[in-house]
Amino acid sequence: MRILHVNKFLYRRGGAEGYMLDVGALQRDAGHEVEVWGMTHPDNLPGLPLADTFAPHVELEPAPGGLAGLAASARMVWSPASGRGLARALDRFRPDLVHFHNVYHQLSPSVLRPVRSRGIPSVMTLHDYKLACPSYQLLSHGEICERCVGGSTLNAVRERCKSGSLGASAVLAVESGLHRRLHAYDGVDRFVSPSHFLRTMMLRAGMAPERIVTLANVVSLDDVAPVPPAPAAPGDPARFVFAGRLSPEKGVDTLVEALGATPTGVELDVAGDGPSRAILEELAARVAPGRVHFHGRLDKAAVAGLVARSRAMVVPSRWYENQPMTILESFAASTPVVATALGGMPELVHDGVEGRVVPPNDPAALARVLGELAADPEETRAMGTRARGRFDAEFTGEVHLAGLAAVYDEARRAAAGGRADTTTEG
Repeated sequence: MRILHVNKFLYRRGGAEGYMLDVGALQRDAGHEVEVWGMTHPDNLPGLPLADTFAPHVELEPAPGGLAGLAASARMVWSPASGRGLARALDRFRPDLVHFHNVYHQLSPSVLRPVRSRGIPSVMTLHDYKLACPSYQLLSHGEICERCVGGSTLNAVRERCKSGSLGASAVLAVESGLHRRLHAYDGVDRFVSPSHFLRTMMLRAGMAPERIVTLANVVSLDDVAPVPPAPAAPGDPARFVFAGRLSPEKGVDTLVEALGATPTGVELDVAGDGPSRAILEELAARVAPGRVHFHGRLDKAAVAGLVARSRAMVVPSRWYENQPMTILESFAASTPVVATALGGMPELVHDGVEGRVVPPNDPAALARVLGELAADPEETRAMGTRARGRFDAEFTGEVHLAGLAAVYDEARRAAAGGRADTTTEG
């Protein structure tokens, strides 16, 4: 089968790109012909065969001003250049199916038109809440917000939910509003949701149930430390780990405060960087001096090493995480997870089974759980064993490719039967 994956960035920028590249590698290993297509970018993987057809590069972070800003805003709504570029790639590669990922803003739904006009089946994996929320995250000023889910995108303007900016919020509201009104994503035959929670949000936003399938993400075992570290010696600290972006919605401040309330001998490794790092370092120095270790950005092997020697991965988010790859990677490493009861995380972590579940924004509750795990290494190891068993049953490459093949079959049947309008988005 010839499969074309489409995503705006073609390097390991985040979870969507990592998933796309990992799935493509699994599909190649299974005997499929796979190529990728997206936006021209200096960090793209080298030697991509379709690079001369890619959409022109545009930088939106930070957004340009003046006439360039107006042009960029228009491109977010509809990018003729992206559509023309993908058309050339389709005619050259001639895929049997196109698998879309994050195409918002830099590519726009214009890339759906050449696929649909050629009768090529298509699938789109939803990596975030963009089709229900103009600003992706269901957050407004750091608080969970669902006003645009099934409601008007003008709520984004009223709330100024994009960085508190009226202008930026208006651009996102207009973009999402027009796409809803024009049914811009009707050209996709099947959507894939990594969690039941995200699927529920899409249904609330007006997507027809038959168009969206839940299929968990996949993690390559190459990302897991191959050899477990030696057991901790008596007197060694009980270590926990956080890996991710250091930004307010991740709740790392709650984790640092909780760490400070645990007994001496409990320490935290923080892998990642972001706008909140300086604030978090100051907080750690004040409430848990010498016990929180900020490592900055690390490569996958270094993060895997931290995960393998920790009692648990902690995911203290205060927003609706979809299906964090860090949880799956921890399961693969036989490391339990402490997660907040938000978004898709409770679907992965069952309290007392593969880890522990705590309420968000509650340092005291989190401190109690960390203390219990630190004091009971045997139970922690048992939870890690159950987490690995769950991984082997549900999240391996073999399981994922089988599920994806079923979705591809559905998409082919839908394309062959014609694409009736099955959405009710307004």
